[in-house]
Amino acid sequence: MQLTERQRDAVSELINIAFSRTGAALSELTGHRVLLNAPEVSVHPTAELPAALAKFVPGEVASIHQVFGGPVAGDALLLLNHDGAVRLTDLLTDEPVPSSRLDESAREVLTEVGNILLNACLGMFGNLLDVHVSFSVPRLHLETLDDLLASLRAGDDAEPQYALVIYTAFQIRDSAVRGFLVMVLSVTSLDRLIQEVEAWEERQGQE
Repeated sequence: MQLTERQRDAVSELINIAFSRTGAALSELTGHRVLLNAPEVSVHPTAELPAALAKFVPGEVASIHQVFGGPVAGDALLLLNHDGAVRLTDLLTDEPVPSSRLDESAREVLTEVGNILLNACLGMFGNLLDVHVSFSVPRLHLETLDDLLASLRAGDDAEPQYALVIYTAFQIRDSAVRGFLVMVLSVTSLDRLIQEVEAWEERQGQE
């Protein structure tokens, strides 16, 4: 399944709206101006995800994982490579000396950032598309990309699954940290999401 250019543009516009609010929420949390670059959106079968992401997040990854339910249901993840995760927490906590690992307080900060970002995006999807979305408590995982994706696919049912991959960069204090927001959806949920996005786009055109 591929998004048409128009569908991709509509999804990108929705996420842009969500990201602008997310940036404001992160700025409030940290006391620093946080900007999120315009997202790049793509769709991949989950089996192709390792190849799509491996060149960007080699080795160990930090992921904040949240399960969401409703008419559109699936797994939402914020993915950062390990060094990017450490850098992001240093920037957000004003660490004078760069860290080399994620200690307990850094993990808490990272989980909170993931929580804000995922909730803002999923909440915005729910509000704008007028569908109810429920969330689980976010969990932080540190593991290889292969292990992470294998654990997601282990929960597959018989229905094919796709990943909506949103690539962006956080701009904080003149530094950029790149990351991915990944939504793993069944084909039914992806179809419903695209239908809702198209209906939203139509409403925008009528206003």
